[in-house]
Amino acid sequence: MRSSRWLAAALAVAALAAAVAVLARGGAPLGPERERILAGLSVTEALGGGALEGFARAEAPRAFDFPRDHGPHPEFRTEWWYYTGNLHSADGRAFGFQLTFFRTALAPRPVERGSAWATTQVYLGHFALTDVRAGRFRAWSRTGREALGLAGARARPYRVWIDDWIAEGEEPGALPMRLRASDGDVAIDLGLGSGRAPVLQGDGGWSRKGSEPGNASYYYSLTRMPARGTIRIAAERVQVEGLAWMDREWSTSALSPGLAGWDWFALQLDDGRDLMLYRLRGKDGTVSPWSAGSLVEPDGRARALTRDDVAVQVLGTWTSPRSGVTYPARWRLIRAASGLVLELAPRLADQELDVGFRYWEGAVSARGTEQGRAVSGLGYVELVGYEKR
Repeated sequence: MRSSRWLAAALAVAALAAAVAVLARGGAPLGPERERILAGLSVTEALGGGALEGFARAEAPRAFDFPRDHGPHPEFRTEWWYYTGNLHSADGRAFGFQLTFFRTALAPRPVERGSAWATTQVYLGHFALTDVRAGRFRAWSRTGREALGLAGARARPYRVWIDDWIAEGEEPGALPMRLRASDGDVAIDLGLGSGRAPVLQGDGGWSRKGSEPGNASYYYSLTRMPARGTIRIAAERVQVEGLAWMDREWSTSALSPGLAGWDWFALQLDDGRDLMLYRLRGKDGTVSPWSAGSLVEPDGRARALTRDDVAVQVLGTWTSPRSGVTYPARWRLIRAASGLVLELAPRLADQELDVGFRYWEGAVSARGTEQGRAVSGLGYVELVGYEKR
């Protein structure tokens, strides 16, 4: 996500807490650790804070160093590697995918324990596939400990993994990358190119989320990664290509008082521009002034956007038949400074994940105009915090 992806990581921390307490003590192995964690945590319950003493904080801008910063930052409590994308086959089939990894530190420093299974680092992954033509969305969750090679992250050579869910660099500089994940009868194997240079979000990569000291993350994105590879569904293998988006953040923060959730938009437009917005929503329905985004030009130049630079109007809703949660389902984005007006619609209505906590994240299409010129594209939207508590 992006600039509010630290919130998603913190929510993942809370969802994992009960399931992984035994891991920190060096308890009996859980194997691939695919136990289901019941959904039911609200954003405010899960992101209420916790013990943050001893962890590093994102308190000021810093210099970024690649490929080192593709790797882990264990001095911070949480970080994540977030991949989404829209793909198509030669015969016009359309797919969306999500593969994400969260790292969580249970303590600020390693603790000496006698068990080889003991660790203070826990990983959570989400994998989802949208098959537009079939009208089907499927999602999975997986957890793993940083012990005995079950899960982990490193910068050189770049690799993040939980069991056989893997993101890795194919050269010393981390790019191009390869994504592999499978569960049941679904699998992806994708190669991702560099596309363009990393976009440093916020103030040179320092992305503030509130007025409290240290309530920020270090955040960059690879917004336009050419993708090519294979999707397997049962016995069928489909060759696909398209564009992927990678978000990277690390931080030690908690949800600011008064916030209920967020909406995140990431769009890759056909004219070569990339647009990202996140809207932090208050419990009273207002949008936080710390909401922000960026607009990336075809030549890679990025312009920071404030909350007021792009208006977001909700045009429709969708109610999940499983959870009963009602989410926004169509939007109009208006950037008055350039006359850009885009209408966004899900490529499939039901892209709700129920994988430890409930949220909606899925592929969307965009169509509109800018100063009389047609504009279109594809992207991803994430919606968190819409459950009534």
